[in-house]
Amino acid sequence: MKSQDIRKQFLEYFKSKSHSIVPSAPMVIKDDPTLMFTNAGMNQFKEFFLGNSIPKNNRVTDTQKCLRVSGKHNDLEEVGHDTYHHTMFEMLGNWSFGDYFKEEAINWAWELLTEVFKINPENLYVSVFEGSEDRDNLGLDTEALELWKKIVPEDRIIYGNKKDNFWEMGDQGPCGPCSEIHIDIRSEVEKAKAPGRDLVNMDHPQVVEIWNLVFMQYNRKANGDLEELPAKHIDTGMGFERLCMVLQNKQSNYDTDVFTPLLNEIEKITGVQYGKSEDSNIAMRVIADHVRAVAFSIADGQLPSNTGAGYVIRRILRRAIRYGFTFLNTKEPFIYKLVPVLSEQMGVAFPELKSQQGLMENVIREEEASFLRTLEQGLVLLENLMKDSKDKTISGEKAFELYDTFGFPIDLTALILRENGYELDEKGFEAELKKQKDRSREATAVSAGDWIDLNEVEEDTFIGYDQLEAEVKVAKYRKVESKKKGEMYQVVLNKTPFYPEGGGQVGDKGIILSSDGEVVDVVDTKKENNLIVHFTKELPRNTDADFKAIVNKTERSNTASNHTATHLLHQALRSILGTHVEQKGSMVQSGYLRFDFSHFSKVTSEELEKVETFVNARIRENLSLEEQRNISYQEAIDQGAIALFGEKYGDSVRAIRFGDSMELCGGIHVRNTSDIWYFKITGESAVASGIRRIEAISGEAAMEYFEEQTNILEEIKSGLKNANDPVKAINNLQDENIALKRQVESLLKDKAKNLKSELKQEVKNVNGINFLSKRVDLDAAGIKDLAFQLGEEIDDLFLLFGTEQNGKALLSCYISKDLVKEKDLNAGQIVRELGKYIQGGGGGQPFFATAGGKKPDGLNEALQKAESFIK
Repeated sequence: MKSQDIRKQFLEYFKSKSHSIVPSAPMVIKDDPTLMFTNAGMNQFKEFFLGNSIPKNNRVTDTQKCLRVSGKHNDLEEVGHDTYHHTMFEMLGNWSFGDYFKEEAINWAWELLTEVFKINPENLYVSVFEGSEDRDNLGLDTEALELWKKIVPEDRIIYGNKKDNFWEMGDQGPCGPCSEIHIDIRSEVEKAKAPGRDLVNMDHPQVVEIWNLVFMQYNRKANGDLEELPAKHIDTGMGFERLCMVLQNKQSNYDTDVFTPLLNEIEKITGVQYGKSEDSNIAMRVIADHVRAVAFSIADGQLPSNTGAGYVIRRILRRAIRYGFTFLNTKEPFIYKLVPVLSEQMGVAFPELKSQQGLMENVIREEEASFLRTLEQGLVLLENLMKDSKDKTISGEKAFELYDTFGFPIDLTALILRENGYELDEKGFEAELKKQKDRSREATAVSAGDWIDLNEVEEDTFIGYDQLEAEVKVAKYRKVESKKKGEMYQVVLNKTPFYPEGGGQVGDKGIILSSDGEVVDVVDTKKENNLIVHFTKELPRNTDADFKAIVNKTERSNTASNHTATHLLHQALRSILGTHVEQKGSMVQSGYLRFDFSHFSKVTSEELEKVETFVNARIRENLSLEEQRNISYQEAIDQGAIALFGEKYGDSVRAIRFGDSMELCGGIHVRNTSDIWYFKITGESAVASGIRRIEAISGEAAMEYFEEQTNILEEIKSGLKNANDPVKAINNLQDENIALKRQVESLLKDKAKNLKSELKQEVKNVNGINFLSKRVDLDAAGIKDLAFQLGEEIDDLFLLFGTEQNGKALLSCYISKDLVKEKDLNAGQIVRELGKYIQGGGGGQPFFATAGGKKPDGLNEALQKAESFIK
């Protein structure tokens, strides 16, 4: 079976069991602070498991794109070295939210595998949770055990411990016992040597887990306790790549048609044949795996960067580049050339790969070129470290600096050192790495207590589109300890006018006012697992009281102005630059807006002026907000609404229209474009290859900007002779300045000419070398010019000049080139040594070099020491 057919047949099977097929959620998570990436199929359904939302369908099925590279579920280091772990992978799953439970899940899984996919039952083993004697004190999962006994012989049932058969997404959250289904695909000869059950969960490449049936019935609380979930759920996950391996009768995931097109293209590009050597095999598997992870992330809107999720993506890509550089001898960018193959192969199931193909290629190519330059620089630095090493050992501290400051991979450092007969202080490196991780962990550490439930959360919680104040009750709260922000509280209200951060718009601020007059400041508002969470520095004294939630009207108004301006900006860019422009990120807050978009070149000044004019024309048209709430996604798209890739949209959406600008958006907007007052672009720059950024202001911030510019102009005019025409006055000043500079240059040349004659008389012979050490009153350019003139007129010259400029010391050393060769003198080394006397340093070429320092009083001593270099 082709992989596309396998995926389709899985989904169609569960559709026949009354499941709704739902699309994959974005791989990059935006509204769950506990996760950067979707690492399991259940992530997008977490709110249903916790009881925070009611699902539209109680039975769903999907294929979810997942990424496992950090935290509890981290397979990065295994990728490529074995044949069944991946960073990015598809998780096929079926889900029940309080509907069916263990019996249906077990029976359907067995039926699909053995009757639909025709897998030989004799190759399958199942496991059940054996219970635990720790603080949870959980018993054997007898219900699952009895169900499996009806299907398989008991010798094919394995009792698994908590590590293998109790599934938890993280330290907190939904969890429960599970039954895993494992398959033995060894040859008959190998099977005769050892029973398959003895190899289950033993990391055998041909005895692997194929499906995990999780019986979600508990919630792990912050204090480690388990509590029963409001309802029992089913969460299953089957690795698509492993299933393809089994159904295509392969011994490796990489031998399936999920990966072979990529591997074939790598062979074609590099000229290295897959299967020839273990090192190149691993490198090619790593590259084939990692390009999928990086491409899918970029398509979801996450660009490589130096922080957060972007740093993880950059790290994955650089790992792939480094494997190609080391084992496939790739010195030029090439991974980006795999994107068209991936897009063609998976674009039907994931259309974002086709629509974002150009962006993915541009970003990956630019990242490759940048990191290859880093590798070249690192090789030079490492070579210098080896030259300076006296005992053939490179310290962990030096290796860590190479890794941390310059981005040079530590395993590549270790490999090169071994090849050259050097050793790496690995323990020292690990110690430095641990220090850095500890610092980072301490800086960002957050610990959250358990929720204290008080009242029910209303179904339509957010009422902030229509009102800025509301009578409310506290529904739940918890205490949060943060190293960065200190002690805070998270408060959930039964309903709220506060907008939670989302879609690029910052969360609202304001107050919660109690009936007895107590005021609690709300410093931020975010969304977590479908709960709107208000961040406060303190907790109301009486949480059972009646409260009034009041949004800061000024900040909300200014933020709304900037948010609507981003929509008009998006429309302007598509109109002026072309419809290839797509939003790739935004930041909307009270005093500022930032808008990232796809575009192939710098936006010119003329284009920016047109964009600004376009937006301000829409503002003056007094366009009223046309809002459609709870419209179907497809209906909105049919009406021309723009949807953003990387965003998760439900069946019902909110569409915002101002004239011809129509977008899907959950944010806050002005009622009429005239409320924006004015739109002003303050900056345009590059974010990544193919991504540009515009920064702008509107409304009150624009008014303040023009007031500030007016004040600056008045100050300029007051300082000029011709205040009525400041431009003409400035031009006159510039002309005068040029003329004066020419006069100064002429005077300095005359001064240097006279000085040269005097200095030639002071040159003395020291050991056959014409020597001069002198303090002079010239600038750096004049000193250099004078030194070279003297060098042309005097053979075998060694001179050192010192001068003081603006409170700083400067040393300049000139040595005739013949002396450099014959006497092994080096001006760069000499000024570095003499620079110590002026508390500075410097360098340059062997025949001319300079050093700067902050101690002019040391010049005389430095000049006196110069003669010692030739005595």
